[in-house]
Amino acid sequence: MIDDFAKKYLHNDLREIRKVMLWKLDGLGEYNIRRPLTSTGTNLLGLVKHLSMVESRCFGEVFDRPFAVPLPRWNDAEKHGADMWATEHGTGAEVVGRYRRAWEHSDATITALDSPGHVPWWPRRDVKLFNVLAHALTETSRHAGHADIMREQLDKSTGTTAQHAASHHDGDFWEARCAKIERAARAAVTEPDHAGAHITFT
Repeated sequence: MIDDFAKKYLHNDLREIRKVMLWKLDGLGEYNIRRPLTSTGTNLLGLVKHLSMVESRCFGEVFDRPFAVPLPRWNDAEKHGADMWATEHGTGAEVVGRYRRAWEHSDATITALDSPGHVPWWPRRDVKLFNVLAHALTETSRHAGHADIMREQLDKSTGTTAQHAASHHDGDFWEARCAKIERAARAAVTEPDHAGAHITFT
């Protein structure tokens, strides 16, 4: 079971972070939303495509409410990783539109259900709506954070909405900030207690 407060709270947070995710693509051309921005090929449109699959599975298959649009499957070895990038066929707008349709389907499931679900690929396979909502919110927030860093790499845009995107500082300010942080990082490794140390955080 999930009480009405928890359901509404998690659902509202999921709705908001979805908007943030799409806003990270706003104003960019087809090349920049598709281009790899990390050494492993992570890209903005691929994150949206991936989250479409996450939502369609979490709130579709898990609760026996299949999403109508075919999407790449995680257990298809031949298409492994296909959910993380977009081919040249089709447009970014189509991928975004599919994500919006996936979340509309999810919203209908979240609103209508409080019945148990089943996740064959989880260690504890029998789940409740609370488990799946929390998982989807965590997954979307994680990838929105990835998107935030990638968008900053492209045009130094940061923030969660357009009204918070405009920087209050110019390029000189950020260059000085980065230089200050770099000096601190270099100084840390010259300290006797830190020199040559490899830190383990587990």
